[in-house]
Amino acid sequence: MPTRTARTAWTGTLQEGSGQVELSSSKVGTYDVSFPKRAADEAGGTTSPEELIAAAHSSCYAMQLSAMIAEAGGTPQSLDVTADVSLGADPAGGFQLTGIKLTVRGEVEGLDEDGFVKAAEGAKTSCPVSKALTGVDITLDAALA
Repeated sequence: MPTRTARTAWTGTLQEGSGQVELSSSKVGTYDVSFPKRAADEAGGTTSPEELIAAAHSSCYAMQLSAMIAEAGGTPQSLDVTADVSLGADPAGGFQLTGIKLTVRGEVEGLDEDGFVKAAEGAKTSCPVSKALTGVDITLDAALA
């Protein structure tokens, strides 16, 4: 299996500095990062580690769920997955990821609501990104559309 690479170039201090994260393997883009914008409610045109984790988690989860639906005898027509990744204070100091909420709405042939939710729960625990994030509370809201 391949290894994927991203690179960040950072200049300056945490509060006044900034950087750019490059998606090196795919070469699809370079994105600005900044701690003040990371900690703000409005991203202001920059990304953050949390947004990148959300992108990784939502896409990985969608792939895993499509596999779990097929294993359960269904056929996924469409899956709409959102991952909300929250950053907050760490009681030990600094910051930590305080939670991830996965929301999925699916159009599936061959599974009822219970079958879909069971597949969705299975995908939550078996998705490789979920496995990597076991130190974070991950919740799931799954329903057929």
